[in-house]
Amino acid sequence: MSMSVYGLDISKSWFQVHGVDDDGLIVRKKLARGKILNFFRRLAPCTIGLEACGSAHHWARELALLGHQPRLMPARYVRAYLKTNKHDAADAEACWEAVQRPGMRFVPVKSTEQQGTLMLHRARDLLTRQRTGAVNALRGHLAEFGIVAPKGIARARELMELVATDDRIPECARGALSMLVDQIRDTEARIGDSDRAIMTLAKEDDVCRRLLTVPGIGPFTATVLAATVGDPNQFRSGRHFAAWLGLVPKQHSTGGRERLGGISKRGDAYIRKMLIHGARAAVHRVRSHQVSNSWIAGLLARRPFNVATVALANKVARIAWAIMASGKEYRVPA
Repeated sequence: MSMSVYGLDISKSWFQVHGVDDDGLIVRKKLARGKILNFFRRLAPCTIGLEACGSAHHWARELALLGHQPRLMPARYVRAYLKTNKHDAADAEACWEAVQRPGMRFVPVKSTEQQGTLMLHRARDLLTRQRTGAVNALRGHLAEFGIVAPKGIARARELMELVATDDRIPECARGALSMLVDQIRDTEARIGDSDRAIMTLAKEDDVCRRLLTVPGIGPFTATVLAATVGDPNQFRSGRHFAAWLGLVPKQHSTGGRERLGGISKRGDAYIRKMLIHGARAAVHRVRSHQVSNSWIAGLLARRPFNVATVALANKVARIAWAIMASGKEYRVPA
C-alpha cells in the first residue's frame, strides 16, 4: 500500500493541513500550533510536504521523530501549483500537489547543529552591517564640522579618537557622537567574539579541516559550506553543486539557439558571496602582486577581472564539492 500524502502550511500560530485519508476523503483542517503534532501522531507513517520557510526545519525534525517523511520544497517551486488566490488552505493544497511531482526538488532537513552554525554567521553578518551603519553615521556627522578621513574601518578609528579631543566639535554634539563611538566599539567586540567562535568550529569539524586545505577557502567559507550542504551526495557532480550556488551562466535558449547571460545568482547568496570574495582576493594577488598562478593568469589575459573572479569561484565550488564527497584532502596539482 502506498504511503499517504499530506500538505502542511506552517505559520507562527495556525497551521493548515490538506490531504487524502485512507478512505479517499479529502482532509482540510486548520489547527493551532499546540495540536499539530497530536494530529500527525494519530496517523500512519505518511509523506508530508512543506515549504522551506521559517521554522520549517524544526517542524520537519519533529514530524520525522513521529515516523513520517517530511519533504521540504523551495517556495518558488510550490507557487506553480497554487490554483486560486493565496491563502492558507490553498497553500496547503499546493504543498500536497507539489510534493507528489516526480521532478520536484527538495531541500535537505538541517540538524540543530547546522542551523546553529548558520545562525552564528547570520548574527555576525548583521553585526557587521550595524557597524557599517554606525561608522557611516559618524563620518557624516563629523563631516558637518569639517572633519573627514579616507575610507576604511582603520581610518574610521582615527575619527573615533578625535571625538573626545577635537576642539571643532561643540560640547552639545560630543555626547551624541560619543554614544556612536561606544556602539561601534561594542559591536566590534561582539564581531570579534563571533570570529573566534567560527575559528573554533572550523578547527573542530573534520569536513571544515579538509575544506581548509583548498586555496581560496578560509574558516568562514568552510564552516558555512559544511553547515549548509550537509550531505554532498545530494548533488550529482561539482557542476550541479556550482549551479545550485548560482555560479553558472543564466540561460535563455530556444529553438536550438543557445543564449547565455550573467550568472544565475540562484541558491544561497551568502555562500556565493564568500566564495566570490575569496576568489577576488586570489585574482587580485595574481594581477597586482605577480603571485604565480598560470590558470588565473591565462584567464586574466582573455577575460575581465570580474569574469575571472567568478570563474575561479566556480572552480573552487567544484573542488569543495569533490572534497566533501570523497572525504579526502585537497592535493596541489603536479
